[in-house]
Amino acid sequence: MLQRFFILCSGADTDILNTCSKGEQNKYAGIGATVFFTALMATIACSYALYTIFETIYSAVFFGIIWGLLIFNLDRYIVSTIKKRNSFGQEFLQAIPRLILAIIIAVVISKPLEMKIFEKEINQVLLEEKNEMTLANQQQLAQQFTPNIDQLREEISALKQEITDKQAETDALYEIYINEAEGTAGTGLLGKGPVYEEKREKHDASLSELNSLKAGNHQKIQEKENQIALLNANYEKSVTKTQPIIDGFDGLMARINALEKLPWLPSFFIFLLFLAIETSPIIAKLLAPNGEYDLKLQDQETSLETWVHQKVMQRSHILQTDTELSQKIYDEIKEEEAVYAYKKQKAEELMKLQADAFQKAEIRSL
Repeated sequence: MLQRFFILCSGADTDILNTCSKGEQNKYAGIGATVFFTALMATIACSYALYTIFETIYSAVFFGIIWGLLIFNLDRYIVSTIKKRNSFGQEFLQAIPRLILAIIIAVVISKPLEMKIFEKEINQVLLEEKNEMTLANQQQLAQQFTPNIDQLREEISALKQEITDKQAETDALYEIYINEAEGTAGTGLLGKGPVYEEKREKHDASLSELNSLKAGNHQKIQEKENQIALLNANYEKSVTKTQPIIDGFDGLMARINALEKLPWLPSFFIFLLFLAIETSPIIAKLLAPNGEYDLKLQDQETSLETWVHQKVMQRSHILQTDTELSQKIYDEIKEEEAVYAYKKQKAEELMKLQADAFQKAEIRSL
């Protein structure tokens, strides 16, 4: 039962193959098994590739089976159309388009399986790329907010510096009127005289201005710090909003590009493996000598070709003979007087009718 199924997969003529030896049947069963398992691997590879796209197993398996059936049909067609002849050169020329198609199929099959085999390495490459993209995204977003934040911080520093300068000025006035009271500077007189009162008034006025400046600048500083906090919150919100896009950067194209960044030799060996599997039925048929099945198939085809050629030749001779007979018959009829007289009579009657019809048409036109 299994052998019959694999023979069916090989595309061989079962009626002819049933009359061949067991060895010949086993050979084509092996070719059919190769075709079947190649289609099975194509189904698995396509299902995995589609799963990375749709992320639903049912859709991936459904379309994977369709793809596997397509590859099965192509492989079966490729193997079944290679005919064994006595010239290896003609056989090789016949197989070249099929070999090219087999190479294309091998590439299509091997690439998704390579992504599955090297999944961990691909994930590592994608993780590094995501980290780089995250940093680049943060830097790009920061360029939108950093100038405004820096400007606000400079304005805050200027406001604080203004308070510091005013504080230093007030402290200096305080030192002056204290030294005046102690008699260590200024007039040098101990006690609170007119000069002391004057300097004390300057200090008090400066202190009042300082307190007013602190109140106003602290309010401005608080407003600017609130603006900075709002800009930072907007920046964090932008980063949070764009991060899922970066986290989802693991589709089919991203994985193929990540695979290309890995060492090429392991992927090349996997490709060679599938290429060998895909082309093995074709190469086996090219290298194998003419078997019993090939000879019987050739006999059947040449027999039919000969029969068709014979029928065409017979029809050609029949047509030629019929043409010659018809020509001879008409030549003999042409020489008979009775036929001549009858044709003459009919021609005269026809000419009279034409003349009468012409006369009537001319009279109606007058």
